[in-house]
Amino acid sequence: MTTSRNSTPHIRNSRKGPASPASPASPTSPASGARSSKGRRRWLFGAAVLGVATLTAVGALTQGRAHAGVLTNCAATPSSCGYPGATNTGVPSGTTLKSVPGQVSSGPGWSYNAAGNNVIVTGKGTVLSGLYIPCNLRINASNVTVKNVQVVTNADFGISLTHTTGVTIENSTISGQNATTGRVGSAIDDVYGDSTGMVLQGNNISYFKTAVQISTGVVNGNYIHDPGYLAGDHTNGFYTNGGTEPLTIENNTIFVSLAQTDTINLDAGTSGVPVANKTIENNYLAGGGYSIYGGTSPANPTSHIVIEGNRFGQQYYPLGGLWGPVAYFAPTGTGNTWSGNFWDTTAKAIPSP
Repeated sequence: MTTSRNSTPHIRNSRKGPASPASPASPTSPASGARSSKGRRRWLFGAAVLGVATLTAVGALTQGRAHAGVLTNCAATPSSCGYPGATNTGVPSGTTLKSVPGQVSSGPGWSYNAAGNNVIVTGKGTVLSGLYIPCNLRINASNVTVKNVQVVTNADFGISLTHTTGVTIENSTISGQNATTGRVGSAIDDVYGDSTGMVLQGNNISYFKTAVQISTGVVNGNYIHDPGYLAGDHTNGFYTNGGTEPLTIENNTIFVSLAQTDTINLDAGTSGVPVANKTIENNYLAGGGYSIYGGTSPANPTSHIVIEGNRFGQQYYPLGGLWGPVAYFAPTGTGNTWSGNFWDTTAKAIPSP
């Protein structure tokens, strides 16, 4: 592939149009970050407790019944129910960040490019930490770690990956400048769709058109919320562009306060492309037209799509998304599973579509 996947809209125009976005809170200050290490430990403990409750619920929930071990009404403070939220994701509170390029313009394996107004990572194994970057962070090398970094930009990309392997982005805050003209196009993006081995964990992502666009790797413990919106946008919390490489999306909070498009979209961009080996489990999802698009649109065969143990919030729409919690999921596909998914307000099971 030689062109960016973001050169055309992710979602076909035949899908329903957007509603007005909610007004998100102001971005985190560059100097303070978003959470404390103590908050992170509380979240890990809470997630473990929730995991036990959810596994119990998978066996105990039946259609129309609720499981007593599952907490309810978690929308206001997801972390109180063991999910990622404002207090346990992003740059740890108290972290001192050096501004690029004002305070620092280069380091081992990376440098600020004034001509392109971006930070470019070229060194294999580079570790970036403690930086405030007001432009695109472009990763052109493998085995790179980005941690305790804040990226704020209205560019097409916040953090972009090009032909990489083994990149980890953790405990970082990535956002647009505001919810309208300052929104970032794609907060984290595998631009050419060929990067592998990615790990995204503990990040706080907001003011985006698309929060995350990757097709393989592990995405764990992130807080994705408060999307931005410009007329004509198709807004995605997580977009995979299909494919058959393994992808695990687990233990995330993804809130999209718009009537389009989704919190998680497994669809491929063209018809006939297989979509397989994607796992969506133990996430807290709310909003979109449908909260999850399960991969079969447009006319794509699916297999080994596992959607289990997810909580669906109703703070935006009674059905999770405007039209429902899930669409384009084939329960009869080989290895496809829908189990243990439940409503936030009642803990009642959501039957297989």
